[in-house]
Amino acid sequence: MPYRRAGASGISLPEVSLGLWHNFGDTQPLDVQRAVLRRAFDRGVTHVDLANNYGPPYGSAERNFGYLFAQDFRPYRDELFLATKAGYHMWAGPYGEWGSRKNLLASLDQSLRRMGVDYVDVFYSHRYDPDTPLEETMGALDTAVRQGKTLYAGISNYGPEEHDRAVRILRELGTPLLLNQAPYSLLERAPEQGLLDVVDRTRTSLIAYSPLAQGLLTDRYLDGVPAGSRMATSHFLPPQARTEHLLTRLRALAAVADGRGQTLAQLALSWVLRDPRVCSVIIGASSVAQLDQNLDAAGAPPLHPDELTAIDAALRTPGAVEPD
Repeated sequence: MPYRRAGASGISLPEVSLGLWHNFGDTQPLDVQRAVLRRAFDRGVTHVDLANNYGPPYGSAERNFGYLFAQDFRPYRDELFLATKAGYHMWAGPYGEWGSRKNLLASLDQSLRRMGVDYVDVFYSHRYDPDTPLEETMGALDTAVRQGKTLYAGISNYGPEEHDRAVRILRELGTPLLLNQAPYSLLERAPEQGLLDVVDRTRTSLIAYSPLAQGLLTDRYLDGVPAGSRMATSHFLPPQARTEHLLTRLRALAAVADGRGQTLAQLALSWVLRDPRVCSVIIGASSVAQLDQNLDAAGAPPLHPDELTAIDAALRTPGAVEPD
């Protein structure tokens, strides 16, 4: 597993990290979760990404991870880089979401209890809160670091301007920002509109989530919607996302992947990793076989300029929607 340095820090992360957003709640058998986590670790995936409300239900991904951590991984705690987040809805009432000091610090304490660990390696503000002073939100992250409950501070779903301000505030507090986690894929290009530039300028790193667009950038949906798939079971990926325009683009991309000896998913991961400002991509996995296939994208030969041109052409296939 190749590793990349996170910004100007001393931390290196695996090119491909394991996210527990969809497949580690109470709807997935624990023995499958255990097999995926073990296989990922054996293949060099030291970074595991969570959030307080991952499930379903909320909190169950952290709780299930905590159970499996106690069973298998506690002796290897110093070889793991654990992340969690807070900021999206977690509990009822005025303090159960967003970016207040109250929500972030209470959420972190809850996450540590569910996971059964003394600290996480990075704690993220999960989304920018327009109604809370950024100084308060970043101050909460600084407090969490000083309390020893997290080693590093991160932000997620913050735009370029908010990223720049967060970096300045945290540097003044003496707790540098490590990472900004954002959606980035062949079908989601928003980080190219300034975020990657500010990440480079501030000597931080982008960590990309949904690099496979929640499964759209795989061959899983090219010929239909399989029973039990995310599109068939999750509101995060509705069936109406599978349009003819999208399928036209996906089939053209699959042809480029085939020419490289890759799957469509592997090509999509290689494309995000082409940019050195991205230190890791976060993938989900519902089985060991799916995990292994996607991990094989790590360390793949870099994309040739002709292949990048072919990818751009595939995204602009006549009749297809232009990339955002």
